[in-house]
Amino acid sequence: MTGQPADGVAVTALPVARSEARLLVPALMFIALVAAAVASLGTPLITSVATSLHVSLGSAQWTLTVALLSGAIATPVLGRLGAGPHRRATILVTLAVVVAGSLLTVLPLPFTWLLAGRAAQGVGLGLTALMMGVARDHLPEVRSAAVIAMISVVSIIGAGVGYPLAALLAEIGGVRAAYGLGLVVTAAALLTAWRSLPEAPEGRSAHVDVTGAVLLAAALLLVLFLAGERTLWSRHLAVAAGLAVFAVVLLCLWVVIELRGTTPLVDVRALRHPAVAGANLAMFVGGIGMYLLLTLITRYAQTPHGAGYGFGLTTFAAGLVLIPFSVLGFVAGRLTPRARARARTRITDPLLLAGSAAIVGAGFALFATARSHVAELFVAMGVLGFGVGGFTAAMPGVILAVTPKSETSSAMSFHYVVRSVGYSLGSAIGGLILAAGTGPGHLLPDESAFTTAALVGIGAMAITALASLALARRYPSESNGSNGSNRTNP
Repeated sequence: MTGQPADGVAVTALPVARSEARLLVPALMFIALVAAAVASLGTPLITSVATSLHVSLGSAQWTLTVALLSGAIATPVLGRLGAGPHRRATILVTLAVVVAGSLLTVLPLPFTWLLAGRAAQGVGLGLTALMMGVARDHLPEVRSAAVIAMISVVSIIGAGVGYPLAALLAEIGGVRAAYGLGLVVTAAALLTAWRSLPEAPEGRSAHVDVTGAVLLAAALLLVLFLAGERTLWSRHLAVAAGLAVFAVVLLCLWVVIELRGTTPLVDVRALRHPAVAGANLAMFVGGIGMYLLLTLITRYAQTPHGAGYGFGLTTFAAGLVLIPFSVLGFVAGRLTPRARARARTRITDPLLLAGSAAIVGAGFALFATARSHVAELFVAMGVLGFGVGGFTAAMPGVILAVTPKSETSSAMSFHYVVRSVGYSLGSAIGGLILAAGTGPGHLLPDESAFTTAALVGIGAMAITALASLALARRYPSESNGSNGSNRTNP
C-alpha cells in the first residue's frame, strides 16, 4: 500500500501485526472518545461553575466555548503535523497538554485557571483526525474504512457519554469532582497512546504554514465568538456585522495564501473536487441542523413546568435523555459500513448521507409534533442519534475516497473544523430563535418558538439531503475507483 504526499515522495504504509491491530483499534476508539467527551464536559457544568465559583452564567458559558475555540484552532495545525513523520510525538504531546489542562480544572484555583484548563482540554479535539490517519496507514484496507467510520461516530457520541456522568458527579461531589473524571480518562488515554500507537511511515514531510495557521485561527476565533455571543447581535448589531465582515476578509486572505503556498496548512485545491466540496457543504449545513435539534431537546427537557410546557428535569436527568442518542448513534455507526459493503455499487456514501439527513429531519418532525411526554423526547433523541451516527460514519468515505493516505489527517482536520463551525452556528441559531420567541419581561420563550426552530431544522436537513443527492449523481463516475477500496466489512 502506498500513498503519494505533496512533495512527490512515495510512502509505504506499515501495517501492524494482527495481534497488535487488535490492540490498536480499541486504542484509537478510546482516544477519540475521550477527546470528545472531555471537551463536552463544560456543557452540563455551566450552572455548577457559576454557583460554585461565583461568576455569571455568561462567564461560565465560556468553559464550553473556550474548549470549542481552542479545538477548532488547533485541529488544522495538528492535522498537518499528523501528516508528517512525527505523528506519534504530536499525539503524545497533545494528550500531555490535555492532561495538564485537566489537572488545572481539578485544582482549587481561580476561574481564570479553569478557563485555561478547559482551553487545553479542547486542543484534544484535533486528535480525531490523527486517529483516522493512524488507522488508514497501519490497518489493512479491508479493515481501515470501517474503523475510520467508527472513530468518526465515537467523536460524536462522546458528548452523550460524558454529559450524564459529569452531571451525576457534579451533584454528588461538586464541579471539581466532575472535572476529576476528565483527569482520570485523559491520563488513561495518554498511557494508552504511549503503549499502543506506532510511528508514522517513513518518507513523509510536513511543514506547518505558520502564516496560514495564524490567519485561520484568527478567522475561526471571530466566527465562533460571533456564533456564541448572541447578545452582541441584539445589542450591538453594527459591531457584530463589522466583525463578521472582517472574519470573511481573513478567510479570503487565508485561501489566497493557501493556494499560493508550496506547503499549505490545508490543501484548498482539494476542495474543488465535487466529493470533497460537496461533503464539506453537507457537513456544514447538516451540522447546523443536528446540533440545533440536540440543543432544542435538552433545553425543552429542562424547562420548568411553570412555563406551561417542559418537564423541569435536573441536569443529570436531562443527561439521561442523551443515552438513546449515544446508543443508536453507535448502532448506526456499526451498520453503515456493512450496508456500504453489501450494497457495492447500489448504494454509495453520498446516498447514505442523504438517507441519514432524512432521518435527522424525521427527528425534527417528531419533536415539532409530539413532545407532550418525556418518552417522546427519548424517541426523538434516539432518531437524531441514529441519523447522526449514519451521517458521520458515511462522511469519511466520501472524503477519503479521493484523498491520498499521506493527507488523511490534514483533510479530515479541515472537515472537523467545518463541522465545529456548523455545530456552533446551530447552537447560536437555536438561541436566537428562542430569544426572539421570548416575550418582554419573560425569562422563558413561548412553546411555539421551539416549533419554529424545529421547522428551521427540517429546512436545514432538507438542504443537506439535496446536496448529498446532487453529490451522488457525480460521485460514482468521479471517485468510484478510489472508493472501491473503502467498501469494507467492519
